Amino acid sequence: MLTKEEKEILLAIARDSIEAAVNKTPYFLPSSQTPQLEEKCGAFVTLHSQGELRGCIGYIEGIIPLMETVQEVAVKAALEDPRFDPVNADELENIDIEISVLSPLKKINDVNKIEVGKHGLVIKHGYSRGLLLPQVAVEYNWDRETFLSQTCRKAGIGADKWKDPAIEIFIFSAEIFGEKKRNE
Repeated sequence: MLTKEEKEILLAIARDSIEAAVNKTPYFLPSSQTPQLEEKCGAFVTLHSQGELRGCIGYIEGIIPLMETVQEVAVKAALEDPRFDPVNADELENIDIEISVLSPLKKINDVNKIEVGKHGLVIKHGYSRGLLLPQVAVEYNWDRETFLSQTCRKAGIGADKWKDPAIEIFIFSAEIFGEKKRNE
């Protein structure tokens, strides 16, 4: 669990990184202030503008320290999410940042172990992989089967493919926190 101070540091890193990237100015990570921020774990940064999704990018697994992960994925969410045009300087004041720090993935063989609202999903089939964060199922009021089907769709495979025994299903939890809504 992250402390309030650690969450504030990560949110500041995300905001400062995005603003520097959009304005094409240099940004340097602050020195780590706690061991928790040096832990290697997956994280996603989700951007909203006036309540609408504006970008979301992340790393499923920890490959670099959490501070660096947040910096990298914040910039990618702002500039490289293929679903959206890059964030521009005029939009910055309307961007609301949410960070999801992920637990390690846990492979399951029984879909009844999935707790909607608590778990996120990763579904793998061959080279296809789809991920949905825990808050997505809550936001759309999905039940377990809909959550599984939507994760399959995200992977680019048939919605009922989760029933195939060859499918690999992983669950994870996330510590989710963000800035206060700026325009609501």
